[in-house]
Amino acid sequence: MSGPCSYDRPRRIRRGAALTLFLASVLAAGVVTGTWSDEAEGAAGHTAPDRSLSGTQARKSAFADRAAVERAASEAVADGKSGAQAAADVVSRSGDRWSTIYTPGQYEDFQEQLGGGYVGVGIWVRQVAGGRTEVSRVQPGGPAARAGLAAGDRLRAIDGHTTRDVPVTDVVARLRGAVPGSSRGAAAAAGSPVTLDLRRGDRRWQETLHRTRLSTRNVVVDRPGGAHGPARVRIAAFTKGTGDAVRRAVREASPDRGMLLDLRGNTGGLVTEAVSAASAFLDGGLVATYDVHGSQRALYAERGGNTRVPLVVLVDGGTMSAAELLAGALQDRGRAVVVGSPTFGKGAVQMPSELPDGSVAELTVGHYRTPSGRTVDDSGLAPDLVVGSGAEKRARTVLSGLGGGS
Repeated sequence: MSGPCSYDRPRRIRRGAALTLFLASVLAAGVVTGTWSDEAEGAAGHTAPDRSLSGTQARKSAFADRAAVERAASEAVADGKSGAQAAADVVSRSGDRWSTIYTPGQYEDFQEQLGGGYVGVGIWVRQVAGGRTEVSRVQPGGPAARAGLAAGDRLRAIDGHTTRDVPVTDVVARLRGAVPGSSRGAAAAAGSPVTLDLRRGDRRWQETLHRTRLSTRNVVVDRPGGAHGPARVRIAAFTKGTGDAVRRAVREASPDRGMLLDLRGNTGGLVTEAVSAASAFLDGGLVATYDVHGSQRALYAERGGNTRVPLVVLVDGGTMSAAELLAGALQDRGRAVVVGSPTFGKGAVQMPSELPDGSVAELTVGHYRTPSGRTVDDSGLAPDLVVGSGAEKRARTVLSGLGGGS
């Protein structure tokens, strides 16, 4: 395997043919909402990661046995049962908090999402302490936004089915209009209704939304300081085409005004797109290393990137996975100053396998490291300048000191 690639045919996956760096439950949520949640922490029945574990302890417990997963799925199919459910049970018992199982329908919908389109209500969801599910973001202009939903709203039930202590994948299936554990789990059609039980503080209410076809815009370029200020490039997730969009933004940037690369809340995605984005700022060289069952691999930037434009990267606790890979590469290579709060800490590598019933197992196979050899899993990245509130203002000050506009 020469390196990461995206998925082209979800029904016919060559084992080991694709690599992604993403949070499993985040991707499951994305099947419904069209984006990834910014702090989803529990898929396939997993509880939130135990932050008390050391990085070494967590990594030792982070690998579900692929052979056991495939054997359980094969035996279940032979008995006329769900291979996906049997595989999910093995993953859950393994303690591998990043791996997950997708039905064929869920995986197909995920492919559509990676292409930028989806049918949903326009929310990001996450699982938090106590087994609760809440909204972490709302897509502007979508059904949820028009109904007044906001980040932090508790999602208590979907069509009368509680979300308390329910795996994120099952919550997602309900939002999509599918029955959890069904053989296909295909999404409901645009226009179909879904009733959400919500809570905000002391207020409890129901909201019936109608799913619609939405498109994601994961790269937004603006100049909040005015036409003469630095460009701000905000990346929400690394879907197909993200790298090209970042490279276009860099080509159009004024080298003397500088650039803010905003990765706050970026939930990762396709590592190929993160490497492509890194290539916009680097003239070749190492972006990251990773291992697959102990075999070491490396990811390199393409030559010809803009190494002159002053650059500051904004990160926070919602910056994860492929976004951490990008921030770590730019930091280690001395290409950018990283400002904000410590990142999430998701540096595990998953690879897909097709199971006998057509479902897909995304199982952890290794971890990646930044160019200097730092691991990210559990520990996250430490910014060069740690700032809580007012991080963007401080980032602009730093950028000004680097020679960029204020």
